[in-house]
Amino acid sequence: MLTVSTRVFKRLVRLKGFEKLTSIEEAKRIFFEKLQLKKLDVTEVSLENALNRVLAEDVVSEKDLPPFNRSAVDGYAVKAKDTFGASQLSPKTLKIVEDSLVGEKQAVEIWTGNPVPEGADAVVMLEHTRKKNRDTLEVLKPVAPGENVSRRGEDVRRGEVVVKAGTRLKPQHLGILAALGFTAVKVFRKPKVAVLATGNELVEPGEKPSPHQIVEVNRLIISGLCQQLGCETVDLGIARDNVDEIASKISKGIEAADVVVTTGGTSVGAKDLVPEAVNRLGAPGIVVHGIAMRPAMPTALGVVRGKPVIVLSGNPVAAMIGFEVFGKPLILKMLNTATPEAFFVKAKLTRRASSVLGRKSFLRVYVYMENGEFYASPVRLMGSGIISTMTKANGYVVIPEDRGGLEKDETVLVHMFDFIGEKGNV
Repeated sequence: MLTVSTRVFKRLVRLKGFEKLTSIEEAKRIFFEKLQLKKLDVTEVSLENALNRVLAEDVVSEKDLPPFNRSAVDGYAVKAKDTFGASQLSPKTLKIVEDSLVGEKQAVEIWTGNPVPEGADAVVMLEHTRKKNRDTLEVLKPVAPGENVSRRGEDVRRGEVVVKAGTRLKPQHLGILAALGFTAVKVFRKPKVAVLATGNELVEPGEKPSPHQIVEVNRLIISGLCQQLGCETVDLGIARDNVDEIASKISKGIEAADVVVTTGGTSVGAKDLVPEAVNRLGAPGIVVHGIAMRPAMPTALGVVRGKPVIVLSGNPVAAMIGFEVFGKPLILKMLNTATPEAFFVKAKLTRRASSVLGRKSFLRVYVYMENGEFYASPVRLMGSGIISTMTKANGYVVIPEDRGGLEKDETVLVHMFDFIGEKGNV
């Protein structure tokens, strides 16, 4: 295992083009400190429109669920003691009645969800009975008191918090809320994210690029990532390599949205004009530029008119990783919620993976299961502009700044962004 001292690490982060690189943790601290983020407004939506929205306040039940003792099966409501000792060879005989009160050695036919009649304390499943005639029932198996009965309040008690604030509502949440009589809930407003691409070399999807042009894909990717988190997106289009044009479009984004995300024009170079454009729009402007990470090192973070501006690399993979590290936490913080459906897997690395000392690296891997164990196979193509590294991967591993790589068979923690795969697809 290769590690470096703190002194050597500090030298390593002073790379060409940047006076220094800021660690991810420090960059987040500075960004959120300057931002002083405000919570989103609260709105009320119907349950039909609440899927994947984030709950703004605790929902407290106003009733018990179930509201009465009810049958959990189809069968007969009985007094449990009248069934004791029953068997196929020696059934217990009960009288079938239609009253709402079950007396000694009586049974009332009942269906799943029906209220259990007074006097009964158990339900015999239909398949464990046999009708001798219209009025006589034979019980073939005993039941214990409370068996096959859902007690009042067994699911939810009146006054209980059913769903907590900050929960991203899933179908099961909507189901229990509907069962309790709710028809609407209070949720946070969807954050609006304005997305801008920059560069003279870019053309819109569907247009035929010239030999020196490329199709712009980052807006589609970043907008999709935002929408997965529950955001609305505003398309700012493509800005050419002109500071005034870039500043104008970012300014429009600040007016129209809660967050502005740009791609391209952030490395240190003659045409990397986005940080300059952001700074023109007002203090504090860019608060961090250059992150000790790989890919996405040129990422910049800014604040204009109290709103966050995230400046991502023009390389698609670097843009995705930069958004994962900075954009996603920002949006989740605005929504006061956790990562949706985030999960992690411990897996064995199938081969050695090298890294760069001084920068936290994001290794794309393909995770599969074999013989009950998880394995993580590094995606061999690692360029920050190669989109297929993300389509071939289903997770990533973070390599610390003080590691020169990870060894074969080393156990790693994989941040999954897709389903577990199959070995044959590696």
